[in-house]
Amino acid sequence: MEPLQASTTGSAVFQTRGLTKTYDQGEVQVHALRGVDLDLYGGELVVMLGASGSGKSTLLNILGGLDVPSTGEVRYRDFDLSTAGDRELTRYRREHVGFVFQFYNLIPSLTARENVAAVTEIATNPMTPEEALELVGLKSRIDHFPAQLSGGEQQRVAIARAIAKRPDVLLCDEPTGALDSATGVLVLEALDKANRETGTTTVIITHNASIAGMADRVITLSDGNISGERLNERRQDPRTLSW
Repeated sequence: MEPLQASTTGSAVFQTRGLTKTYDQGEVQVHALRGVDLDLYGGELVVMLGASGSGKSTLLNILGGLDVPSTGEVRYRDFDLSTAGDRELTRYRREHVGFVFQFYNLIPSLTARENVAAVTEIATNPMTPEEALELVGLKSRIDHFPAQLSGGEQQRVAIARAIAKRPDVLLCDEPTGALDSATGVLVLEALDKANRETGTTTVIITHNASIAGMADRVITLSDGNISGERLNERRQDPRTLSW
């Protein structure tokens, strides 16, 4: 399947060609990706849909430099991730990528401000923690500890931490998976706002098809392949999504 041209004006940030990933589980080989061709463009918000085992998390991990393909090529701009060594991938993750996972991974003994500052103190051109937390609607909770925050607020702190270093790419793995629908909408609003205001290329992987309306582009994975792809004429406000 030829990748669709995104509706954004950005240039290609990622290109994958013939991307495969195979895991050995005892005597059984698991084919997580089976020859994925994909382009992702600057500034777009992409939702990747797929059931458990479809390959979406494996693809996200390869794009983020957390894993490497078995065969094929994946490029971030002019940088070939598929042949990079550990040191190069570490630098790539540190300088270019923000991650948001299903579980928040906040440091319990640090306030929201301090959790974000843990990243900004080692970034080259960061936002202040205050700016990042205000962007996700948590200005009033800046000095609260994780235990004093709801699940949705903790996830928004995790988003603030990810975007505070001004990454080129924000990769989100089931960011609402542990949340109820009302709380999840607040998290999606934060991701939508961060994408619009910072221009960070944003990828959200989920099994929840209701989220697809907020994307510029929707990519569906099934059994390690891209099985569908569509452009949305306009992005839907996360508050109007039907869960």
